[in-house]
Amino acid sequence: MRQHVDHESLHRTAKYFMDSGRAASHEAAMDLLEQFGLTIGVGGEIAYSMHHQAALLTLVNTARRTLLGGIEVSGLPDCASLTRLAPDRSLINAARELGGIPVSSVRESWPSALIGDAAAVGSAAPCWRLTWEGWRGCVVPARRGQRLAETETDAIALSPALAAAACAAEAFSYHAGDYPMAGRRAAGLSLWHPGQDWLAADPSEPVLAYLPSRLWLIGLGNLGQAFAWLLAALPYEDPGRARLVLQDFDRIAPSNDSTSLLSFTADIGRRKSRTVGDWLESRGFDIVLDEHRFGPWTRRGDDEPAAALCGVDNALARAALDEAGFELVVEAGLGAGPQAFRSISMHTFPASRSAAEIWSRQVALGTDNYEYQPAYTALKDAGMDPCGLAQLASRTVGVPFVGLIAGCLVISELLRRLNGGVALEFASGSAAALEDFECFTLDAPPYAAGFEPVHMP
Repeated sequence: MRQHVDHESLHRTAKYFMDSGRAASHEAAMDLLEQFGLTIGVGGEIAYSMHHQAALLTLVNTARRTLLGGIEVSGLPDCASLTRLAPDRSLINAARELGGIPVSSVRESWPSALIGDAAAVGSAAPCWRLTWEGWRGCVVPARRGQRLAETETDAIALSPALAAAACAAEAFSYHAGDYPMAGRRAAGLSLWHPGQDWLAADPSEPVLAYLPSRLWLIGLGNLGQAFAWLLAALPYEDPGRARLVLQDFDRIAPSNDSTSLLSFTADIGRRKSRTVGDWLESRGFDIVLDEHRFGPWTRRGDDEPAAALCGVDNALARAALDEAGFELVVEAGLGAGPQAFRSISMHTFPASRSAAEIWSRQVALGTDNYEYQPAYTALKDAGMDPCGLAQLASRTVGVPFVGLIAGCLVISELLRRLNGGVALEFASGSAAALEDFECFTLDAPPYAAGFEPVHMP
């Protein structure tokens, strides 16, 4: 029997089925999620390609938090983990630690994902191939036979992670049954030109020459932990040259395991800043912790990073983003509720509108009320007090693959500006329709102020 649910232990994907009325209780929603599973097949490239390994580890880490039936991995050799995402261990152990289950045979009733030259299994369930090239990452139905270059030298490290996030999104949509085309369509994104065709070759995509070296991360939940995961995937020759200020006042709750890539049940009760800081520091980064709440009172010191990445969902904090003294802010926000939880927006500052103009009106707005749905009525009938019920109902639906896609947009904004691409003021789209991202460009210098470019090895 499962433990009593409250706002801290609530599985944030289960809330999707509770808020939409498809599940009459949290237990029924969890039972549904436990029927969702995925098999990942890996090809021979996995033994020597950091990008293929990063795609695997990212997909396992992301998908196991929503597909609770299990993430099985077939074809996994006994080889070393080559990526900084899981250093100093075997790839099999790295996959296990993140929730993957190595298997010798494929469960044909489950959908599957292919990485590298793995062959598709004859099954009626969907089969996707993760593929990437340059600044583009996507999943394509395996039956199409399409595959991008997947080269180690030309692709940026975000591209295989983006392909993994797109695959997790499609697999969830297939199981949930809310997007009939899931499993029958390609899904991906160009991080060099969001909104353009990600399957088409783009000669304007550069090989990375520079990486950010001084960043301030505001908020270490779903989005902030996605930022950290992606930064660790970047090819720093010496990550100790990258100083990261991590700001968050909160502690890890049981529900964070369902949304955030660096949160695990063993970390419940620890401060997010220390958990994420330890993870990044063990990978060589120079870490500074700030455990104060970000708000209008926050001021950056002259010797502190001038570029900030923000992933908080508090309107009061977001309204103060361009008043703290940063020379560049890249901010991401996620939608809420059963209709909008796949939505993504990104803002950068300085911009044509101030942060206060964008978010001040939201400060006084309340959240949607779902207490009338059967799942909450059942909790009320079971004796949950009105305060606990209101706290539970006010929590947003959350899934890690949306935060990871948003994280790819945010980190790519830094990389694009550092490597001579266009600057975006605003981008908006959905994990359910990656091809429909809308973007507004901004006149900005090629190298954004506040960065100390790092030459690639």
